[in-house]
Amino acid sequence: ATCVLAIGVCAGILTIARRLGGMRVEYGVLAMLLALVSGFGLGVLTQPWNPYMPLLFWCLAFVAGWAVLAGDSAMLVVVVGAATFGAQTHISYLTLSIGICAVAITFVAWQSLRATEPSTRTSSRRHLLIAIGVGAVLWSPVFLDQVLRTPGNLSMLKEHFASPAETVIGLRTAASLMLRHLDLVHFFTGTGSGDITVAAEWPAGSPLLGLTVLALWLASVVVAVRARHRRLIALDVVIALSLFLGWISASRIFGKIWFYLTLWASVLGPMMVIAIVWSVVVIARRRTDQRTQQTVLRTITVLTAATAIFAFTSLVVSAAGSKPPEFRLSESLRSVVGPTVRALENDVGGSTGRDGTYSVLWNDAYFFGSQGYGLVNELERQGFDVGSPNTWRVPLTKYRVIETQDATAVVQFATGSYIAKWDAVDGAVKVIESDLRTPAEIAEFDSLRLELIADLEKLGLQDLIDEVDVNLFGVQLDPRVPNAQQRKVNRMLDLGQPTAVYIVPPTVFAQQE
Repeated sequence: ATCVLAIGVCAGILTIARRLGGMRVEYGVLAMLLALVSGFGLGVLTQPWNPYMPLLFWCLAFVAGWAVLAGDSAMLVVVVGAATFGAQTHISYLTLSIGICAVAITFVAWQSLRATEPSTRTSSRRHLLIAIGVGAVLWSPVFLDQVLRTPGNLSMLKEHFASPAETVIGLRTAASLMLRHLDLVHFFTGTGSGDITVAAEWPAGSPLLGLTVLALWLASVVVAVRARHRRLIALDVVIALSLFLGWISASRIFGKIWFYLTLWASVLGPMMVIAIVWSVVVIARRRTDQRTQQTVLRTITVLTAATAIFAFTSLVVSAAGSKPPEFRLSESLRSVVGPTVRALENDVGGSTGRDGTYSVLWNDAYFFGSQGYGLVNELERQGFDVGSPNTWRVPLTKYRVIETQDATAVVQFATGSYIAKWDAVDGAVKVIESDLRTPAEIAEFDSLRLELIADLEKLGLQDLIDEVDVNLFGVQLDPRVPNAQQRKVNRMLDLGQPTAVYIVPPTVFAQQE
């Protein structure tokens, strides 16, 4: 489903680009889009995770907003639809989405008022009304939730971001972060390797190189304004709006500066390239002879084609060996689901097959229980009545709340060091223990673990040493951990740890309480 959305959005972006300026603009946007897709990597663009899913929709809203400001009022509906998807999917797109919608709607309204031709005035008003209607429908669930529930989602968001638990990074740090995203050397180095998402993690990228790109773009703005080039000015306005709103939005980040909070900024550098290159063409056409113009156009065409071919080739090569997102976690879960199903069917540990009610719990040493949700899902798909305690009612929904005392038996999922803990619990029947790592990967994990513990000791972060074995992801979350150690944590998370499942009588939990 995520792939289908991505392909559809890419087709929409290229269609709008052709409406904007014919084949030349479409090819330029195609080259930048291929570079983005290749740089993000298929893991990002196929994973149904809310910080990733709006990426291409933001590109669509950006290009559609450009078209609206260039005079194509019909694209206002696309702006509203794409921006709404982004805003409702992840909070980091909210400010950008509201801003581009507000500017586009205001522009079309102004256009309808000043139009001298009746046909233009009528079409602008029709598109404006349709866009407002579409927006009202798309946002109605949000406002109904706010009216009908206490507290509503909007109220919770306001409280969370108006009074953050930690200090926000502020405008100065946000400016540095934005400039790092404009480092096109870093961008094109990442293209073809799926490394833009890694490169986007603070503090990668050079603010100085980003500032250079910004200066070149500002120079291109001067060219566009002096030439009164409407389509180029429209592009510059959308870039400027995105830069400003993105800067304000980024300044409100608090806690760890996760790379996915500003992934949208990766779009701005390539769009600046289009604006800069276009301004070079404008200068060539106005100030050089025909021969020089042809040379400039051929050079730009060759560079555009080379970028597109390189990015596309890299994408095809990576696609040939691509796996589903979080493949190692999926395979680890797959290895324990079958034995768990058979154990429940055979009444192991007090279970009673599909006639029973089961509460799934987890002690996860490294991925905060994400596989636990998958285990609930898979057992439900197999026809079992399963859920989890009220603690997890939000992700699992209130309809799957099953407390341990109300269950026929408890399905206990455990990873890493928690396996030894559950091995020692009387009454807990181990169904399966699985470790998909090779001997070399186990040795690598153990070596990294010792290195990380030694590093934390040297850094004075003794409070995190115990977390290495019981909450490795918590170590990754801690902003005090330097990048060098973060890379070790990331590799350990990638390697994984053993996984086990136990069937436990509810009385065991009653005794613990």
